[in-house]
Amino acid sequence: MTGTGISPGRLAWIRFRSNPVSLAGLVFILLAVLVSVAGYIISPDKTIHANTQVLEIALEKPGFTCDFLRVTMNSTREKKGFMARLFTGKHPRQVLVPMHSYHFEADQVVVLEYSKYKEDRFYSSYYLADVLFPVDMSTYTFADGLYSVKSVQGDQEFSGSIASLRLRVEEEHIFRKRFLLGTDRFGRDMLSRMILGTRVSLSVGFIAVLISLVVGVLLGGIAGYFRGWIDKVIMWLVNVVWSVPTLLMVISITLVLGKGYWQVFVAVGLTMWVEVARVVRGQVLSVREKEYVEAARVIGMRPGRILFRHIIPNVLSPVIIISAANFATAILLEAGLSFLGIGVQPPVPTWGGMIKDHYGFIIVNLGYLAFIPGIAIMLMVLAFTLAGNGLRDALDSRQT
Repeated sequence: MTGTGISPGRLAWIRFRSNPVSLAGLVFILLAVLVSVAGYIISPDKTIHANTQVLEIALEKPGFTCDFLRVTMNSTREKKGFMARLFTGKHPRQVLVPMHSYHFEADQVVVLEYSKYKEDRFYSSYYLADVLFPVDMSTYTFADGLYSVKSVQGDQEFSGSIASLRLRVEEEHIFRKRFLLGTDRFGRDMLSRMILGTRVSLSVGFIAVLISLVVGVLLGGIAGYFRGWIDKVIMWLVNVVWSVPTLLMVISITLVLGKGYWQVFVAVGLTMWVEVARVVRGQVLSVREKEYVEAARVIGMRPGRILFRHIIPNVLSPVIIISAANFATAILLEAGLSFLGIGVQPPVPTWGGMIKDHYGFIIVNLGYLAFIPGIAIMLMVLAFTLAGNGLRDALDSRQT
């Protein structure tokens, strides 16, 4: 407790809360976390990686609206629980056909397929049963004005008039969709991919910072506590890693581990531990001579317990501040790696990858395709920087 009767943690929160700029950064981070966790729940495209490609509507601008016919694929049904759908999305079971208009002819629906150019528009027809069910053609029967359909798996059956089939198609398989952020060059929903890109950026930052903390705190604590030749060996390793440019180190580790999702976590995390180790070592060197540490040695407490139970918890304030800065650095590194094509690989949506796919469209009046993920990266990095500055001021014990 402090002299005012307020615990140090509560006092730090009061200081942090009094800084509106840093508080705004924290609110933005919390909103980004909620968006990333919700992911597929709030994403308009709930398929895996929001990778539904409709090439006919590629490069449409924000606010674009189009009518669609949803045609069921001839694929087996996949049963997934809520948590699986939340974190991995759903396998696509339907094909989206963009259209200008439609009408019915006998047991078919005829659509005028969407095209930006009138001369390229054409009509296509689909059997009503094909639209509604994943069926085999041999299961269709039509007699006495009644239509009978049985699905491949045998778990769906329908028997009724053509009028009832048409009504069901209109109610369940014809809909209008608005693309708030437009579509990318493959006709995918930009908003959905931006939402899932938030998850990638935050997860890379979190795992990378966690790796850097585990390695940095462990090595820095051991070097500062035991000193001697152990300190010299660890600091030699720190200086060697420190001397290599961060981006070059990340690229080298990525090329060794391979391209992929988890490889980026490890590569980024293994480049950020040196700063944590240096800070922890310096703090441990000053704390290890305190009276309570000497008392622990006198009563025969083991060095490991002294270090991790009594010293490390008292030197975490600067480590927390560094972690906020490292989080921003990790997001930038991941975006840079994805832009270079050696980070998280397609079709996983990443902000850096989206910039890579569309930076060439800046000169053809479609620059927003690259600006939107670029602004998202800028805001995320700014939020962590502001929050880190606020933490630094709030945890400064010299303030009263």
